[in-house]
Amino acid sequence: MKLILGIAHDRDKRRLFDALIESGVKFTTLASTGGFLRRGNTTVLIGVEDDQVEAVVTVFRDNCATLEDYVSVPQEYAALSAFGAPINHALKVRAGGAIVFVLDVQRFEMY
Repeated sequence: MKLILGIAHDRDKRRLFDALIESGVKFTTLASTGGFLRRGNTTVLIGVEDDQVEAVVTVFRDNCATLEDYVSVPQEYAALSAFGAPINHALKVRAGGAIVFVLDVQRFEMY
C-alpha cells in the first residue's frame, strides 16, 4: 500500500480532480498555500495499491502543467543583482505544475 501526496496548483485542480474521478481514484483534498510565489495550491491525499502508483502519477503529470509567470521584485533587492546592474521589477519564473510524493504505508484501515 502506498500514500500518494500530491501538491498541485489551484489553476489545475478542476482538471486534475476530473481526471482522478474518471480513473476511479478516491482522494481527499486540502487547501494549501506555499512555494516561492505563495500562491494557492491543493494538496491531494490518495491511498493506492503498489501496482496503481504509476497510473495515478501519470494522471498528475498529464493534468498539471508548468507555465511562465512574472513576479514583482522589491526595489531593495536591486543591489543583489549581478554586477550591480539594476533589476527589472518583474522577474520571469516557472510556476504551477505538481509535486508528487509516494510514501510507504504500514497500515491502512477504512471505516
